[in-house]
Parts: sequence; structure tokens; C-alpha cells
Amino acid sequence: MFTICISFAIIINKMSKLLLSPSLLSADFSDLRSALKKIETNGGEAVHIDVMDGQFVPQITYGQPVIKSVRKHSSLPFDVHLMVEKPELMVDSFAEAGADWITFHLESTVHADRLIARIHELGKKCGVSIVPSTPISSLSEILPFVDLVLVMTVNPGFGGQKLIPYCLDKVSALKKIREERGLHFKISVDGGINEKTVQSAIDAGTDIIVSGSAFFSDALKWEG
Repeated sequence: MFTICISFAIIINKMSKLLLSPSLLSADFSDLRSALKKIETNGGEAVHIDVMDGQFVPQITYGQPVIKSVRKHSSLPFDVHLMVEKPELMVDSFAEAGADWITFHLESTVHADRLIARIHELGKKCGVSIVPSTPISSLSEILPFVDLVLVMTVNPGFGGQKLIPYCLDKVSALKKIREERGLHFKISVDGGINEKTVQSAIDAGTDIIVSGSAFFSDALKWEG
């Protein structure tokens, strides 16, 4: 065991498979270029981009034109998290805008299998996300086909929320399923990840840490 508040970079050194993906949701939207630079120079290995449509979640954030405009300012993979209704209508345009990974919500579409296939046809990594109230059993049939499972550890829609502890049980269960079935998807957690909760997420078995408020407020110091 080691002290969490020192930095995520030290965690990476000790847990080499852990990937850090800061969320732009908590950045200054008027200066996303600087936010991307901060991610690149402070240990981030991907950029988590939360797309909200005001229907699947209450807020509206940004869309394809914004992603396209900031794509040239970062060489890191863009992990576009579609918190939208009917994501199947949007994946082509987000792929064209510069997404490298496209994650959709299981709750937002009927034909998840078809959507996974389409994202792969576009040459992108495919992720699937579930909200806290959705059991992991609902993912059983599609786990062999996705590259990433994003476990929401808060109810999506707003930054700065507190982590819901029982959601980390899903991470542990997914890790066990992955081992038992010989699968290869990565496990990501998003919501309420800060200097007090990050160790619990690591202990549960996550591969990817998404942090927004704690990262951009400097509550978590990342040393690249």
C-alpha cells in the first residue's frame, strides 16, 4: 500500500497497466487548448470527452465541431463518451470529427450488437457504459465484442459528484468475468475519482481512471 495523495504518476509507476484519462467536462470550456496541454504534461494518456445531449442526461456539452476543432491540439487518443439518445445516429460523424474510442451507453440504444460492429467498421475502439442502476449481467452477451467497459460510479450528467461505493463491486465482478471467460476488454471508472477514492478504484481492478474535477482543480497532482 502507498500514499494516494502524492500523485497519480507514482501510482502509474507502481501499477504500470493503469491508464489515466482526464475528463474535459471539468475544464474551462473557453480554453480547451490549454486543458489539453495540461493533460499531456501531467500524466494523462488519453482525453475523456463527455458528449451530452440534454436528453439522456440533463446537460448539453459539446459536439462534433468542437471535437474536430481541438483534435489538432493533441496527439493523445480521444475517448468520446456518448451520453446521448440513439448514439447509432451519431457514431459516423464523431469518428470523422476525430474520436479514437467511441463509448455508448447500453441504456440508450436497442441494437447494441449492431452499434458495436459499426464502430469497429469505422476503425475505432468501441466501449460500452452502464449507469449505476444497470447490472453488469445486462452486458453478458456483448462483452466478447467490446474493447472497453465504462462503469459509471456516479449518475451521469454533472461533474464533481461523490462516488457511489457499490459501483466498484461491478468493477471487481467484471474483472472476474474477464478472467473466467478469457476476454480482453479494459475496465474504466468515471465519477467521483479523487485523492480519497482512487485507491479503491485501483483495488477493485480498474484499468482506466477517468477524473475531471480533481484533476483540473489540482486536488490530484499528476507528474508526467
